[in-house]
This record gives sequence, structure tokens and C-alpha cells, in this order.
Amino acid sequence: MKSKILFMLIMSLLFSVSMFAQQTFIKGIVKDATGEPVTGANIVVKGTTNGTTTDMDGNFQLNAKKGDILVISFIGYQQQELPATASMIITLKDDTQVLQDVVVIGYGQVKKNDVTGSVIALDADKMVKGAASSATDMLTGKAAGVSVVSTGGAPGAGATIRIRGGSSMSASNDPLIVIDGVPVDNTGIDGMSNPLLTVHPSDIATFTILKDASATAIYGSRASNGVILITTKTGKEGKIKVGYNGTFSVNTRAGKVNVMGADEFRDFVISKYGTSSPQAAALGEYNTDWQDEIFHTSLSTDHNISVSGAVPHMPYRVSVSYTTDNGILKTSNMQRTTGAINLNPNFFDKKLNIQLNVKGIYNKNRFADTGAIGSATQFNPTKPVYATSNLPFGNGYYMDYSEIENPDGSMSTTPIGIAIPNPLSQLEEKFDESDVYRSIGNAQIDYRFHFLPDLRANLNVAYDVSKSDGNKVILDNSSISYNTGNYKAGWGENEHYYQLKRTHLLDFYLNYAKEFGINNIDVMAGYSWQHFYSKTENAYPYSAAMAEKEGKTDYKDSKSYETESYLVSFFGRLNYTLLGRYLLTFTLRDDGSSRFSQDNRWGVFPSAALAWKMKDETFLKNVSVLSDLKLRLGWGITGQQNLGNGDYPYMARYQYSKAGANYFFGDTKVNLLAPQAYDADLRWEETTTWNAGLDFGFLNGRVTGSFDTYFRKTKDLLNKVAVPAGANFSNELLTNVGELENKGFEITLNTHPIVTKDWSWDLGFNLSYNKNKITKLTINDDPNYVGVKHSGIDGATGYTAMIHQVGRPFNSFYVYEQVYNAEGNPIEGAYVDQNNDNKIDEKDLICFRKAAPDVFLGLTSQLSYKKWDLGFGLRASFGNYVYNNIQSNREAWGGSQMYDQTGFLKNRIKGADKTNFQISQPLSSYYVQNASFLRMDNITLGYTFDKIFKAGQTARVYLTVQNPFVITKYDGLDPEIGKTSTTEDNTGMDNNIYPRPRVYMIGLNVNF
Repeated sequence: MKSKILFMLIMSLLFSVSMFAQQTFIKGIVKDATGEPVTGANIVVKGTTNGTTTDMDGNFQLNAKKGDILVISFIGYQQQELPATASMIITLKDDTQVLQDVVVIGYGQVKKNDVTGSVIALDADKMVKGAASSATDMLTGKAAGVSVVSTGGAPGAGATIRIRGGSSMSASNDPLIVIDGVPVDNTGIDGMSNPLLTVHPSDIATFTILKDASATAIYGSRASNGVILITTKTGKEGKIKVGYNGTFSVNTRAGKVNVMGADEFRDFVISKYGTSSPQAAALGEYNTDWQDEIFHTSLSTDHNISVSGAVPHMPYRVSVSYTTDNGILKTSNMQRTTGAINLNPNFFDKKLNIQLNVKGIYNKNRFADTGAIGSATQFNPTKPVYATSNLPFGNGYYMDYSEIENPDGSMSTTPIGIAIPNPLSQLEEKFDESDVYRSIGNAQIDYRFHFLPDLRANLNVAYDVSKSDGNKVILDNSSISYNTGNYKAGWGENEHYYQLKRTHLLDFYLNYAKEFGINNIDVMAGYSWQHFYSKTENAYPYSAAMAEKEGKTDYKDSKSYETESYLVSFFGRLNYTLLGRYLLTFTLRDDGSSRFSQDNRWGVFPSAALAWKMKDETFLKNVSVLSDLKLRLGWGITGQQNLGNGDYPYMARYQYSKAGANYFFGDTKVNLLAPQAYDADLRWEETTTWNAGLDFGFLNGRVTGSFDTYFRKTKDLLNKVAVPAGANFSNELLTNVGELENKGFEITLNTHPIVTKDWSWDLGFNLSYNKNKITKLTINDDPNYVGVKHSGIDGATGYTAMIHQVGRPFNSFYVYEQVYNAEGNPIEGAYVDQNNDNKIDEKDLICFRKAAPDVFLGLTSQLSYKKWDLGFGLRASFGNYVYNNIQSNREAWGGSQMYDQTGFLKNRIKGADKTNFQISQPLSSYYVQNASFLRMDNITLGYTFDKIFKAGQTARVYLTVQNPFVITKYDGLDPEIGKTSTTEDNTGMDNNIYPRPRVYMIGLNVNF
């Protein structure tokens, strides 16, 4: 027995020694092609987690078995696999694929390293995962020079996108958006707040943002505000892949307007008017937080399923998604179903390639009446939500009413028509619902000629069609039927609307690319035809009960309108490269638009750009720390044909007169027409841009970035100017007269501070500075012309808070300069006498601050440790100001500000006792407040399962918080105020904004 035990011990020892002998202690060094050591390179035994990283001198040590394969990798170099040996010297080669990656540009693509204009390419898969619910969310804070501000927190809310500031005052400032080669309609679809909802975020592959004119001029008359190219995902050859992305969200209110509570409001009213006053008599006995009544915590879900793969000669990808988004404002809801099909058949050894794309969306909305938000911050908090007596109006909701003594001595109650509507009634008794169908599709055929493979022909046929059907129904006898609308007669002012929009496109171009020794030429020439059509119908029906009572179906005449326009273009581009490092790009587009008269119909838009790859010069080629250095210079002219005044702005137009303005021929009623002012010589707005940029990279791509500076000048801006009496059909005429300048700089920086076997950290930073100034607004200099006043003030009829003025920035505030007491509080009615004439009047109004920021920046971070990942997106804005209309309309307590003589009270903000304004001061600079901010857009923590059931099947679970915090000095609810008006740019006016929710999200991504 003892001998057997001894034998087993000896054999175990020999086996252990044998195993140890198979282990190899490996020492080595990793260098680049120039012989410089590579710090932080990963060396891992293939198929295991056994690995290490190189030190500062490129050295490493590792235990491995004989026959093991070592995988050596580092950012910017080609990955290598080598057998393990005792001593190793490893030389990594530059990953030229990084330089060969292509960037989508207008009518083609170019190598990333050969870009000559100011272009930003964003890979959707590399963004903070799980943090975006729409395409606009994906862009927020990601690119220098690109500002994305949502219009609020409503489900499916749109966004104000600006690239390098605005280039117009009256026309559109929105960039052109092109999805898979189709310029889409972003002028607005009835019943759909955000046109980019057509594309689900999970279906997006890349964004390319064209910023300067040398990059955008190829789109001519639609490119003054920049271009955003969206490319969706396609199928790849190989086995079928199935993906699922799903989220479940809890939406909460991040804050509320700081108005008085019921007890505080009672004390305030009594302190001002006394207990025996009519104001005190209007107080109730309830404690109602009206903001709590209209807001709630809501739940939302989003699901996306995709299938991709390839059959012989045809990669494909199909996806479908469904979203239910319930807003934090009661009754607000969006249900979205999207589908996308992408087919890429190829023939003749891939000389003939076809891209077939079809995207569709069905969007079902119920829009909450956002007026309820303003009502909730003003409605008397001492009154109940529901009526406590059996009133004949209000449908059971409390309403402010007056009592009138009848001749027989009895009392009758009558709603107060000018009173604030019951906020909850505004939501629950108004049904604003829409159904929107939209489809975007194209067939793009690219043929490389057999007999001349350097020549390609490309044909793109596309469409963008949308149909909207909506109803706005207000219940009869509701609070809002008495307190809102034009009639205030107790019946619902209902509306039915229908809209059909169609865009058809045909693009064709020839492209010839050839290398001749040290010369490389890429020439493209093409033709484009696009047709825009829109039809709208509006009807105004009574409810069934009112129709029977009145004996007719509609309370006013219906409307119908059809319009169309055409855009025909010829375009071309030349890319020339000398010695692989000197690059020239020239583009030319000739646009013809039916929106202008024959004398002004055509516009020519040229551009030119130069680039110098300095890194490829002999004096920098061997500088190992420098991996990229390229200088860019660009110039170009772009146009604007979307003037915001219809498809026939140069033609004589007539408008139906107001209801009741009719003429009768016997018993036949004829609607009267009124002529409108017009300018037959209307023409394009044109923007000229100069740009200089420097692209750089260090440490073999671990640090990359760019610096751009630009100057943009827009001429022929549309503006309303005075015209002599009798010269036109109005004393004002919209014509080309203005000029506007933008100048600034942008910095983009991307780094990989940590790259090891287990750790990886990617940081992205961008900073933008922009300054604009209006330089001309009138045909002749007029010292008495102050500018274009706009943006009306809620609660101060006839007053405006903003102005466009020569010598000042776009969207400046136009107010009196407030005087303060020793304690720093504003003195009521005390303003600086600017012209020293001993009186305060309109001549003392000044441009005071502006809405646009001087500087805005973005910071993104993605940190991963093994299977864990942590990411966030942070933004900041400095130098932007907001007019706090919430405060200016809810602070004064005298006159009819707090108590209306008809018998109802309006709540005040908590700061009312500090300012103690008796009369409202809507034009005080006190309400123009610093709205600089630092906002965390999202924080995401995720964990990835590398193998679910078998290799290649992965899953990721993550938690995300959207809008977790914002740091600001602004007194209002949110310092970030986007454009909310459809008729003017009122960015910076805080009066009735749907608050952005704080969202807690759990998500799951599965791929197999």
C-alpha cells in the first residue's frame, strides 16, 4: 500500500514538472514602423484572458504555453497574431484602413484623409449607447458648431438645429437633411412635431455634417444653413444576424415653477388688500397645487427588431420598431411604428450596384394643450379642482364665475369669459389627436462601365410622401369653451385638418476617377430635378348636438389650399490630388427655382477648397509623435430658396377676407378677396463663407482633433421695409435688403487616455464660439429706423421683447435698463434715461444681451472595464440670456395683474414680495436673465454578456438616466429655451414651455 502511494506521489511530481516545463516565460518589445516603442499595446493569449500591456519603453513580460498564439493590438495599428517565443521583437504596422475609411459627402464619398472642407463624421455605434430616443438626441452636444435644442419635453418633440448660427432673419435657418440620398422635407408636417422620427435611432449608421460652403455648395440653394447627411444601416454578407433593442422608461418631472402655495397666496393677498377687500373675498378654502394636478409620472417603451444578412449577390436588412411615449403632462401621448427595408443587389462582378431603401412610419399622437402649463401657474390655488355645487357649466370642473341678481330677486351664475381656464379641464376636455403616415424611399443605381471601369454612372430616383389627418375637439360646456377661443360661447371650437405632402426627386451624375502617375483626378457632373407638392384642408365642425341646434354642420367656412414648386439643377465637382498630399476641390451648382420670377430664377453657387497633408512632407514624415497634420482652406457661396412665404412669393396674390366680409348677388354669397403686397423682384438669399482649418493627430491616433475658423456673410436678407403710399398694396414690403455676418471658431478633440487589456477610455470634446452681427436692414440708411421688433410678451398685449437691429446680434432683447436700490432689488418704473431728455419713452429702449450663446461645448465619455461600461454626455452653454416671461407675467400685484375686477384672482410667483411691483414692468431688463448652464444629458451604466448560448450571441443590459441635472443661475424652470413659434424665431422667450422630463431607463440589446 505504501509503495502505491509513493508511486503516485512521484508521478504527480513528474507531471507537474512536465507541465511547468511547457510554460514559456516570454519577454519582448513592441515597436512601430519607425522603431519607436509603442506604450500601452495589448498582448493577449488568443482565446483566453491571459494578457498584459507594454510599459513606457514598449517592453512586456508574459507566461504562456508553447504553441500559444499571441494577439498584439493597439489603436491606429494593424492587429497581429504571432506564435509565442522566449524573446520577441514585434513591429506593428500603421492601420491604413483608418486613413482609407470613407466619408459620405454630397453626391458621393471621399476618403476620410482626403476631406478638404469642414466636415464631421459621426459613427452612431460609437456614441453613448442607449442614451438617445431620436435622431436629434444623437446629435446633441456631439459636434462642434452644431447646436441642437429641443422645443420641449413633449413626446416626439422637435428640435431647433443650428449650424454655425443662423443665416437668415425671415427665412428658414434649419439645415438641409438628407437621408440615404433623399433630401427630406423638414418644413413641418401637421400632426408630427419632429420630422426625423421617421428614422429609428437603432437604424442609423452614420451622420455626416457639412458645415462650410466648400462642402455644402454642391447642394446650392438649400445649403446656407449647413447639411446633415444620415446614412442608415445595411446588410452584410455572411450568416443571418438578428438584433433586438428595447427600453422601458419612467418619466418624472424634474422641477416646477416656483409659484405660491395656497396658504402663502392667502397671506400675500390679505397683506396687500386686507381681509375685508374684494380680493380677500375671492379667496377660497382649498389647497390645490395645480402643477401637481396636471403633471404625473409616466411610463414609456421602445422596441426595435432587425434582421440582416445576404442571399447570393444581395445583402439585405429589415427592421421594425414600436414606441409608446407617454408624456409627463397628462393626456400627452405618442405611438410610433416604423419600418425600414434595405436591399443592395449587385451584378456583373459588382460593377452594377443597386441600393433600394424604403422607410415608413405611422405616428399616432394626442397633443396635450400646453396652455394648461401656463394656466396651472396662475390659477387660484385656494380653489378646488372640481365644482362643489351643481353649476350649469364646466361639466363638473371648477370655473370662475360671477353672480348676477335677476329682476325677480333670484341669483344666476355666469362664467367669466376672460378668466383663466381650469388647467385640468384644458387637458381632459380637449382632444387634439392626429394620425400621420410618412414614407421615404429611393432606388439608387450605380454602374461602373465594363469598357471604362474608371467611369461610373449613378441614378437616384426618390420620394418623400406624408399624409396627416387630425382633429381638435373641445367638449361643449367645458371650461375652455367659455375661457378660450374666438367665441367663448360655451360650445367647442372644433377643427379637422388634412395635409398631403409629396416630394419627388431624380438625380443623375457621371463620375470619372483616374490616377495618372503623381496626379489623381476625380470629376463628377450631374443633373437634379425635384418637385414639391402640398395640399391642406381645414374644416370647423360643430359637435353633433350643436349642429342639430344650429341647423348646420360648421361654425365657419372650411379652407383648402394647394401649392407646388420645382427645383432644377446642374452640378459638378472636381477633386484633384498632386503627389498624394496637395488637394484641390472645386464645385459648381446652378439652381433654378420656380419660387422666383424668370429674371431671378437661376442662381450659381461655386466653391473651392485647398488642403495640404503636411504630415506626408519629408520634414515631418519621421516625426513619430505626430500621426496626422493637414491644413485646409475653403471658400464658397450658398443660397436660400426656402423663404418661408410660400411657393409664389414674387406673384400677385389675393387672400380671402375675414369671416363676414362677403358680398351678395341676390341670394348668392360671394367671398371677397383682398390683394396682398408682393415684390416681383424677389431673389435668393446668398451666404458667402471663408473657412480655414487644421486637422491633427498625435501618438498614432490616440489623440486626434481639428481647429476651424470661419467668416460667413449673408446678403439679400428678407426684411419688411416701408414703401411709399400707393406703391404697393401695403405700407410695408418684404424684400431683399438685409445683411448679416457670423464669425467664430471650433475645436474638436478626441482622445483614448487609457487602452489596456481590461480598461478602455474614450473622451470626446468640442467647443464652439460664434458671434453674429446684423450690418444692414434698410435700402437707405435711416437714423429713425430702430429695427425689426418681434416676440410678443405673454400678459402684455402689444409689447415685444426682442429686436433685429443694425450693429447688434440677431435676436437681441429690446428693453429698458433697470435701476436698482442699495439692496440690489429693482425699483419699480425706474429706468436709465439713455438720451438724457428727462423722460422715459421708447427712445430709451436699448439692445440688452442676446439669446444665442457666445460659447457652447460638449463632452462625451465612454469608460469600459472588462464587460462593464460607463458613459455620459455633458453640455455647457455660456453667454446666452433668456427673457423670463413666466416671472414678468406673475409678479406684479396691483391693478388687474393679480385681481381682475370681474372677480377672480391669479397666482403669483414667490419672488413677488421681493420686487413688490404693483404694476407690471414687461420691458424691464430685470427679466432678461443669464441662462448659461452646465447640463448632464445622460449617464449610462451597462454590462455585456459575451456569450448567451453560444459564441457570437451577445447581450447588453444597461441603465440610463436622461437629464439628471442642470447647473445654472437662471431663475426659471429651464435655461435652455428653443424655438416654439412657427412664425418667428422666438428662441430665448420662456413663457409656456413643456418641461423636459427626467427619465430613468432600463435597456436591453441582444444580437445573435
